[in-house]
Amino acid sequence: MVRLKVNGVVHTLDVEEEAPLLWVIRDEIGLTGTKFGCGIAQCGACTVHVNGQAQRSCVTPVGSVQDAEITTIEGLSANGLIPAQQAWIDHQVPQCGYCQSGMLMAVSALLAANPHPSDEQLEQSITNICRCGTYPRIRAAVRALAATGEG
Repeated sequence: MVRLKVNGVVHTLDVEEEAPLLWVIRDEIGLTGTKFGCGIAQCGACTVHVNGQAQRSCVTPVGSVQDAEITTIEGLSANGLIPAQQAWIDHQVPQCGYCQSGMLMAVSALLAANPHPSDEQLEQSITNICRCGTYPRIRAAVRALAATGEG
C-alpha cells in the first residue's frame, strides 16, 4: 500500500512502490491532465510539482514521494485560471496542446522560485519539449508574467 497526497487529497493505493508516479496519477487516481510523452524524463509532458519543485513523474517511483505534497495541473487552481494559463491564452501559446500541462507546471514552478527569470534562466530551467515549436510564444508569455510579477 502506498499513501500519496495529490492536490491536497490523501490517497491510499494498492500499488507497488516502484510504480511510476505518472501512471498512478492517471490510472489509479484518475487525473489525466498529466501526460505521457517519452517515458525517459526527457520531454516534460509528465511534469508535476513535488513539494513545489517541477519533477518528471514518468520516472519517479511512487514510493519515493509518499511524504510529499504532489500537485498536478488539475491542482494548480480551484478558482479558474492561474496567471500562467491566462498568459498562455493571451500569447496564443498552445498549438496541439499535448505538452501544455507539463510546460505550465514547469513554468509555474520556475516563477514561484524566481518571479523575474532572465531568458537564460528560463532556457536552463524549462527543458520541456514542444513539438509544435511555440518557444517564442512561451518566452513572450513568461516575460509578460515576469513583468507583472505574477506566475
